[in-house]
Amino acid sequence: MDLLLDFTMYLEEKGASKNTLEAYTRDLAQLFRYLEIEPSLKNISDIRYSSLRSYLGYLHKEGLKRASIGRKVAAIRLFFTWATNRGYLSENPAKLLKTPKKEKKLPSFLTEVEIKSFLQLPDDGVLGLRDKAILEFLYGSGLRVSELVGLNLEDIDASIGIIKVRGKGNKERIVPLGSYALEAYGKYLESSRSHIMAKAHKCTETKAVFLNRFGCRISTRGVQLVVDKYVKKMAYRKNVSPHSFRHSFATHLLDNGADLRTVQELLGHESIAATQVYTHLSQERLKRTYQKSHPRA
Repeated sequence: MDLLLDFTMYLEEKGASKNTLEAYTRDLAQLFRYLEIEPSLKNISDIRYSSLRSYLGYLHKEGLKRASIGRKVAAIRLFFTWATNRGYLSENPAKLLKTPKKEKKLPSFLTEVEIKSFLQLPDDGVLGLRDKAILEFLYGSGLRVSELVGLNLEDIDASIGIIKVRGKGNKERIVPLGSYALEAYGKYLESSRSHIMAKAHKCTETKAVFLNRFGCRISTRGVQLVVDKYVKKMAYRKNVSPHSFRHSFATHLLDNGADLRTVQELLGHESIAATQVYTHLSQERLKRTYQKSHPRA
């Protein structure tokens, strides 16, 4: 414990925050309490890689999340590196410890019935028409929020129903604009956008497709607020964000027979691995439907 105190003083000198100091002290104290059980461990020089691996196995059995274990691994590695550099150890037993991979969370998505109900919520007012178009673009074309807010009028060719999208790394792709989105876009341009533009006293930019109530380009936060407004009306228990519409777009395409490569291209994923998570969603849904419906499931 004296060594642990020296280590925390070292961290403090390095400018570690109070929270980091407390977390690392707590994590290492927990490790040492666990190692005290082993009779062969008389002092720190007796600790081996196998002892540390045994401790991580214990944490897994206790049900700790990977993120929590990852933080403990970081504390352990830093401590033993420090102890080795100070000459307390001839060899670092934590040198080979690896941080657990982050748990992959399946994206949240809405069912086709939920989407239909959600898209019927905006009214025919000035902002309601805008909101309707925003939601139809998010779901109908699977856009990222950053891609949606960056759209300019010149990026949309309503005559043939396509959008030129600037994605990550400023890479461009062409995505289709469905009939419902086209209809919502037309009504927005005709009966909403010009009214919002009339309030654009502080905004000189006029090429943005989607505007906030002050006539300026809407922000990602603004789109989040639009979605939140209708989530409250629907009283969803699930976590719904603007990105949920993109997830729903991909999931529903695969559910209805689209191939993975097409979905990858529409989403603008560089790697097919990023798109494969949606196949898992579709498979899980198929399993649930089977188990619920088949007499011998």
